[in-house]
Amino acid sequence: MTASPTAPASIIGAGSAGIEVNAREPIAELFRDLRTSPHGLAGREAARRSLVYGRNELARRTGRRWPGELLSQFTQPLAILLAVAAGLAWAGGTPALAVAVVAVILLNAGFAFVQEMQAEHAVDALAAFLPATAQVIRDGARAEIPARDLVPGDVLIIAEGDRISADARIIGGAVTVDLSALTGESMPATRSAEPIEITGSLLDAHDLVFSGTTCTGGEASTVVTRIGMHTELGRIAALSQRGKTQPSPLETQVRRATWIIAVVAVAVGVAFLPIGVWAGLGWSAAINFSIGLIVANVPEGLLPIITLALAVGVRELARKGAVVKRLSAVETLGSTTVICTDKTGTLTENRMTVTRLWLPGTELDATGKVDDPRAAVLAAAAAACTSAQTPTDAQSSGSGDPTELALLRLATHHGVAVTRGARDAGRRTIFHFDAHLKRMTSVDETAGVVAVHTKGAPETVLPCCAALDEPTRHDLQHTIDRYADNGLRVLAVAHRVLPAGAPAPMRRDEAEAELTLLGLVAMADPARDGVAEAVASAHRAGIRIHVITGDYGPTAAAIAHQVGIGGAGGRIVTGDDVDRLSDADLDRLVAGDDEIVFARASPEAKLRICEALRAGGNIVAMTGDGVNDAPALRHADIGVAMGRSGTDVAREAATMVLTDDNFATIVTAVNAGRRVFANVRKFVLYIFAHAVPEVVPFLIFALSGGSIPLPLTVLQILAIDLGTETLPALALGREPAEPGLMDRPPRPRRTGVIDRKLLLRAWLLLGGVSALLVMGGYLYTLMRAGWHPGDPTGPGTALHHAYLQATTITFAGIVACQIGTAFAARTDRASLFTIGLLSNPLLLWGILFELLFTAAVIYAPPLQHIFGTASLNTTQLAIIAPFPLIVWGVDEAARWVARRRSVSRATRSSHDMSR
Repeated sequence: MTASPTAPASIIGAGSAGIEVNAREPIAELFRDLRTSPHGLAGREAARRSLVYGRNELARRTGRRWPGELLSQFTQPLAILLAVAAGLAWAGGTPALAVAVVAVILLNAGFAFVQEMQAEHAVDALAAFLPATAQVIRDGARAEIPARDLVPGDVLIIAEGDRISADARIIGGAVTVDLSALTGESMPATRSAEPIEITGSLLDAHDLVFSGTTCTGGEASTVVTRIGMHTELGRIAALSQRGKTQPSPLETQVRRATWIIAVVAVAVGVAFLPIGVWAGLGWSAAINFSIGLIVANVPEGLLPIITLALAVGVRELARKGAVVKRLSAVETLGSTTVICTDKTGTLTENRMTVTRLWLPGTELDATGKVDDPRAAVLAAAAAACTSAQTPTDAQSSGSGDPTELALLRLATHHGVAVTRGARDAGRRTIFHFDAHLKRMTSVDETAGVVAVHTKGAPETVLPCCAALDEPTRHDLQHTIDRYADNGLRVLAVAHRVLPAGAPAPMRRDEAEAELTLLGLVAMADPARDGVAEAVASAHRAGIRIHVITGDYGPTAAAIAHQVGIGGAGGRIVTGDDVDRLSDADLDRLVAGDDEIVFARASPEAKLRICEALRAGGNIVAMTGDGVNDAPALRHADIGVAMGRSGTDVAREAATMVLTDDNFATIVTAVNAGRRVFANVRKFVLYIFAHAVPEVVPFLIFALSGGSIPLPLTVLQILAIDLGTETLPALALGREPAEPGLMDRPPRPRRTGVIDRKLLLRAWLLLGGVSALLVMGGYLYTLMRAGWHPGDPTGPGTALHHAYLQATTITFAGIVACQIGTAFAARTDRASLFTIGLLSNPLLLWGILFELLFTAAVIYAPPLQHIFGTASLNTTQLAIIAPFPLIVWGVDEAARWVARRRSVSRATRSSHDMSR
């Protein structure tokens, strides 16, 4: 879209990508550049500008993503590999095998697609921050229009309770604005037409207001400078949409592992294809042999079991107050090395509370019982000088300025509750909070007595008070400094009772004169219960915690110190400091072990901090609740949003939402994530261990040139991989956490689910022992029937039934070894006896199903025909009965040796240090 020839370049800059209007320039020049006036635009001119600059709306990403998401499930390495195997099976004349493999592909894809598919609604949630209508001056008269029809140059009227619908410059009046959605600052900010020289962020300008924020008091007229995607809110929307969601560590590791498995399977299959031909099998038999090797090497159940295990973790976390929107986020939390947390609403309750009262000559705890009657007078005066809405019931917290709500609660606590109706009915005059004076005054009538009530910053209220001697002033200053050092917000409250019949003062300077100081009120946004304990637990787990907030640095640092983040006098870095740092300097800043408070941080600064931490190899969990947190939540390894106090924008951008807004739930989720990772390794070990006894029979068959008949069929392998092993593997995913799990440091980002130690244990120890047992049982069964190498065993031969029983022994033997492997896999290094043989009832039920399924395959005639099995007698069952105990016993002994070596190394290390 292009501007009309008559549109000035400066106006184009307000609504397009051209030259930008300088919202801070003198007001006369701003009116000139925007070609408007305090009387607003004409209706026809506004309509023309709407065509030029478009709607005051946020752009949305469009397009249906699910076809691509579904297609991607069929392009995974294992899916491609299995598809090739299915094609070869079909070409080789075994359509039943081809259909079975295709079913495996569809099962894997269906699980992954259903569990992972989710819609992205972040920008839609941002759009909800824009109001439906706005009050403007059009054609010289005040009118209400749809907010989407606002254009640069419109004169927008803002009043208490309004949600601001565009970026604008104040031209008259004063308002207090809740900027927390954009800046994270918990205290409302005052904005007025009188500019104060500010060289920092636009958000700090005292004469500018911004789209998506809320007016909490006062009234002002403004001129619109930016709309739509060119507002501060639009800029955050653009940041939220930028880039793609990064894969989690688990996703990366599983993808890497699947490629390794695919390469190994293909390499083994291709390598032994000529061997089979050389051994005289013929091309058809050799191809089926290679397919068998590929299928034996591919753990068909791996992906659906991982998906289901993560889904179970998601359900468990939801019951504990954490809703995870992406399955892999569960595991990501377990590998977290750094938590970047907001202060307001995350570490604190986002609820100002009066904690201390100073009265002339004494100091009181405001949260307890106070007998001094002067405290009630102070509380009543402070509550009278408010405009917030009082709570309507015990469950309601009211609405308005959090400081004023705290004062209203203070009055209720001292038995002098001030209701909104009584307050407004008795109000004679009000002088709203002024940013320069830093105080507010009201003239109120209560029970026939008219009094002036003033509250504000002590340095501005005290000069208005009379009869303050030097010792009192010294005590006041000492108290104010002490409160500030503790991160408390301090207000001074004063009053003056007017003589009976005296008129209420109409001028501010008249009202705020010869006041009597009632006392000081100190308040804090208290830390949430359990946060300090959660922080300590995170530290024991080797996790660093940085505070990234829009709040004032010393206040944030005081709260951080209270809950155990950082130390006394910990480092504070402002958003401006971050902006001045190069990427290399920022990388060095966050590379140390210090925990830092980043104050007044912009959305870009949060992104840079997150990226610097990730560049240093950290796995970052970013918490937040405001609109300004959305970009960082989206780009962190895992974004954690607050469910109660957080905005819809933050919840949609995050991968996990805390329904209880409790920081402690994050640590609970970290524990769950570590347990999920450990359990994934357990069932990966369990699944991989069976590849060896499944592959070895094919290798023996090929290397013997066919003189040893094939000990296992491909369909029997599928019966194992998709039938007998699935439920026990899922049960291993529900193992409770091993002791000391949260006392270990986070694992490095590059640490994979599958590593050398796991492969050696799976393939060499568990798999090797299983293969020896299984092949021993197979050969023993054949030889006992009189078989010798090279004897025919096909249909119609004398040894055919013995051969079927021998392959059944192989099949049942692998299942028996699975049971031993399942118990061995329950612990990584500890003895099984330390956690109890029966402590995982789900595993016992899984093994029971495994035994019943195996019995059906062996003894049910229809299944015998499909899988090529034969019934086993008691003697043959006795052969495989000890297999579970042997497999588990060998692994238990190996872990005992490993523990002894570890203790020995620790003893030598301790001895060396003592020397």
